[in-house]
Amino acid sequence: GDMVIELYPDKAPITVKNFPSYVDDRFYDGTIFHRVIKDFMIQGGGHTPDLTTKETKSNIRNEADNGLNNERYTLAMARHMEPHTSTAQFFINHIDNPGLNHTAKTEGGWGYCVFGRVIQGTEVVEAIAKAKIMTKNNMQDVPRQTIEIISIRRK
Repeated sequence: GDMVIELYPDKAPITVKNFPSYVDDRFYDGTIFHRVIKDFMIQGGGHTPDLTTKETKSNIRNEADNGLNNERYTLAMARHMEPHTSTAQFFINHIDNPGLNHTAKTEGGWGYCVFGRVIQGTEVVEAIAKAKIMTKNNMQDVPRQTIEIISIRRK
């Protein structure tokens, strides 16, 4: 199905510049939602259907201190444990996730940068969140059936 996402350049200018750069490069075309946890989030944008990790651009600064919260249907940047390691992967919050919000400029407090929201197609998020999952290639929470991102385009 289709989703429409609005972005918040006034709150997350670095992230909102980064995300469309991947969109314009068609980086996301053919990637998958590779991590699905019902009542938490759905994550995608970095792996091909065979779970190969795609090569990305450089890390960006974490802008999670922008006042936006990880609420249901918001779009946020995925990252490694270190706070400033986001590249292309993103997730959509399936529920309100206050534990992912910025609380302090420390490794444990940085949180995850919200930079957009699904404004149409929340039923698609709900359908993806219901996917049966498995462990594959040492990755947990992988949907048993491939959930491919056919394309992401600007309007």
